[in-house]
Amino acid sequence: MGNKGNKVEELSNLTVDHPDFFVRNSRLEDVERLVELARLSFNPSEIAFTKGNFCRQIETFPEGQICVEYKGDIIGSCSSVIVNIEDYPKEHTLKEISDNGNIQNHNVNGKHLYGIDVIVHPNFRQRKIGKRLYEARKQVCKKLDLQSIIYGGRIPYYQKYAETMAVEDYVDKVIEGKIYDPVLTFQLKNGFQFKHIMPNYLPTDSESMFYATFMEWKTGSIK
Repeated sequence: MGNKGNKVEELSNLTVDHPDFFVRNSRLEDVERLVELARLSFNPSEIAFTKGNFCRQIETFPEGQICVEYKGDIIGSCSSVIVNIEDYPKEHTLKEISDNGNIQNHNVNGKHLYGIDVIVHPNFRQRKIGKRLYEARKQVCKKLDLQSIIYGGRIPYYQKYAETMAVEDYVDKVIEGKIYDPVLTFQLKNGFQFKHIMPNYLPTDSESMFYATFMEWKTGSIK
């Protein structure tokens, strides 16, 4: 089993189809660039992680913090924390599960890798950066012998259907392939399964009408 708390092991260069892309663990010297990436990637009204959040995430669980470099620039990142999901309400919020972005709730003996953030530079979307980050998380999950990856996923196209369709019906139609949602469709194609709806997950996510889909990808571990 890998070390869950302290030792940083560089991730292998995953699914790279271009030699200038490199996937690795985020480091403290990256924090200023991670903050700038978040600023470029989120709307002003959305809450992105701060410098302090990124520092505490890297210090607390370095193996779970991952970035993608392109020619020396960080163009994508994701943050994670290990938890036992049974310790939290079924309908939890991002603030609760991430300790307000500080992950001081990180449980070295936990069973689940919880994804709390994925950021891709606007100029590099549709370039499979998100797929690289998802695959890196899967590698971390397997290396640490965890049961699964879980998270609350956005459903940003639901705003187009909210007046005529319940959120449960929207998710069903996306799963059936009758409606396209840029986040949920992507997650389903990457092997994640929908479990249930979580209301009021992220108070700034008006596109999703403040709902999130609780998603899971299982490793097969029986820990």
